[in-house]
Amino acid sequence: MQRKIRNMEEFAAISGISRPTVSKYFNDPESVRVSTRKKIEAALEEYDYHPNVFAMNQNRRTTKNIGVVVPNLADPFFSEIGRRVELACIKAGYSPILLSSHGNPDMERDNLNSLKSLKPAGVLLAPFGRLSDKDAVKAFDADIPVVLFDANMHDVGRAFVGTDHFQSVDLMVEYLCRSGEPPCFFEMKNPLNPNANKHRQAYIESMERHGQTPNIYQVSGNGWDFEEIGKAEGDRLLSEGAFKTNTILCSNDRFAIGLLSAAYGLGFNVGHGPECNLRIAGHDDHPFSRFTCPPLTTIAQDYEAIANRSVSTLFALFEKRESPPERQETLFEGRLIMRESA
Repeated sequence: MQRKIRNMEEFAAISGISRPTVSKYFNDPESVRVSTRKKIEAALEEYDYHPNVFAMNQNRRTTKNIGVVVPNLADPFFSEIGRRVELACIKAGYSPILLSSHGNPDMERDNLNSLKSLKPAGVLLAPFGRLSDKDAVKAFDADIPVVLFDANMHDVGRAFVGTDHFQSVDLMVEYLCRSGEPPCFFEMKNPLNPNANKHRQAYIESMERHGQTPNIYQVSGNGWDFEEIGKAEGDRLLSEGAFKTNTILCSNDRFAIGLLSAAYGLGFNVGHGPECNLRIAGHDDHPFSRFTCPPLTTIAQDYEAIANRSVSTLFALFEKRESPPERQETLFEGRLIMRESA
């Protein structure tokens, strides 16, 4: 039986290739001569050797690990954007370590502490915003570069990449005003995600620019059960006839999905047509929004552009090995997705 090779030293000895050359190959296969590379690859196949990449990383001053921390992977929005960030890291030859804070700001701090022991080259963080431990993120960033994405925290991290929410909400308000009654705004009173506050302020400013009176409906609720809260509170407000117009813009798609369910249960005809008596729209282009009944009108964020720019911005920090003179902020425009719900 062929004996098991336990480490790189044993592989170098049995294959007749020097240990420094083998190490150089695993760091960058293109850095060794073609003839040597072929010899190493043939030996890898013959002896079925797979190096411990994690151990190799830990022996370096800087590793090929990239930490990716999101608020809640159970939320399909963060699953999708986290997936795209992960793929962008892999494409660039790095090993992403994707962690969820499970809706708990304290766990966000714990995730950063855990990542320190893995010596990542950098971290991509989608923070909770005002609920995040700002000092902890700053202290981490002093040693390991941090690029924020999705939600911004001013003066934290080397850079931020996200959506221009004032542009995107204005785009939706403009469409709803010209295609029917002006929208009311439906949201949670104390949202976890700081983007929700931007959506409210953008709605107010946009309505005033269009000569309309903002109508905001805030409801109680905690955590990430947006659909459940949207359904329960939407049912109550619709039953009371509380909304001043027949058009409702929800702070996010998950909230809108809950409201759609409430409207269905109360017998409302949701959509854009003479037989319809309610219009509902959202924001984010949640992966499920096109499968609701009726499909949800929303704003699509450019997941791919945000993911790619976040990764490339972090890599640029590695290459320069210094922070830019000013904190970089990159915002991508949202895109209106018109579906049957509005």
